[in-house]
Amino acid sequence: MSDRLDEVDKRILYRLAQNARETSAPAIAEEVNVSAGTIRNRIAGLEEAGIIRGYHALIDYQRAEGRLTNLYICTSPVPDRDRLYQQVAEIPGVVGVRQLMKGQSNLHVTAVGDDIQELTRVSNDLSSIGLEIEEENLLQSEQILPYNKFGPDTSRDGHTIADFMKLSGGAEVVELTVSANAEIAGLTLSEANQRGVIHPDILVVSIERDDTILTPRGDTTVRSDDLVTVFCRSGLDKETLDAFGEKR
Repeated sequence: MSDRLDEVDKRILYRLAQNARETSAPAIAEEVNVSAGTIRNRIAGLEEAGIIRGYHALIDYQRAEGRLTNLYICTSPVPDRDRLYQQVAEIPGVVGVRQLMKGQSNLHVTAVGDDIQELTRVSNDLSSIGLEIEEENLLQSEQILPYNKFGPDTSRDGHTIADFMKLSGGAEVVELTVSANAEIAGLTLSEANQRGVIHPDILVVSIERDDTILTPRGDTTVRSDDLVTVFCRSGLDKETLDAFGEKR
């Protein structure tokens, strides 16, 4: 079963895939209107869940003393695929292995060598463990890009919704970020209800602040950069949405 991601998680993954070295928690936090502590906590959660599995440099080996990079497209017997996948990673010179869910050409191996002779040795090693090499080519260039659906949604004009779930009967569960000068910022939940900032049908379920999940009570103060989950019995009304966003 896959983990459900909200817009904060997706933006984290987008920015880390785009440039993990130059990406900071405060920079992502500013984009999605939460605190840097919340971003750091989310990153830790994504790592723990195995969604973020590592941070790797994209190296141009040709510029590193003129080394060659070769791509081997191999076929492994399906029953042995997992075992061979592990064995390939132990061959000297191999820098990448990709396993495909198909019968033919189901293992793609990337290897680096000083010269053609070294790449030939890798080819022989792959064959010796039981792989059939279907094709091999020198790699000219490679680019890794972030998944666009996890990136900024320019059509939304930077509004406050971080996640949204529609339930039966018209009810909705919505995750909202609190903008810096939002109407609700600085108010307790009791004050927000008394002033009509939050509709009476809106139930605040939780507040995520830095690395803490708060249980909301009447005297709980809502702060800017909080991530607030609300249950809306009859759907989220525009007035409540606006109360969490930037004052216009």
